[in-house]
Amino acid sequence: MKKPHALREYLLNAIPDLPQDPDRLLIFVNDGKLMSTAANGYSFEMAYTLDMIITDYAGDVDVFGVVLFTWIMDNQSELMANLDKVKEAITFEAELIDNSKYDLHFKIPLTERVIVKKNADGKFEISYPSEPQYTEFGPPTDFELIDKDGSTLATWRTADIQGRSLDMPFPGKNP
Repeated sequence: MKKPHALREYLLNAIPDLPQDPDRLLIFVNDGKLMSTAANGYSFEMAYTLDMIITDYAGDVDVFGVVLFTWIMDNQSELMANLDKVKEAITFEAELIDNSKYDLHFKIPLTERVIVKKNADGKFEISYPSEPQYTEFGPPTDFELIDKDGSTLATWRTADIQGRSLDMPFPGKNP
């Protein structure tokens, strides 16, 4: 599992008062499932709930929301982009301690793919493909469709759209 460690490091770098006492950031993995169809050998997917507890947090609780969503956009983007998952994606509880600090508890459903392939020596190698990433739409592009004789069949220009698209990995192209 790579994401619990990655999220912990991300939070320790992003939230100013956590590095002074990193033991206040507790991360657990619960309700884990290993899923494999055996369609591509021994590769599998892990699905689990990441339980994260932050104790004695004196900062603005909304900061955690912003920081979590910036990590999620790169590491589990369907929790923001899939409307069915958005409604129940991240849950949290907060307990007010002595009117100045909170104990926070977040639950985040995560998945990770694990690719297992046989190498040239017949040994199994394990790798972890990166998550699909968003890229900015490119500038408007001119297209011309021609036939084999060079005659123009159609011409058009793509729309000038502001936004991002999700780059999807294809089997065999990405590790």
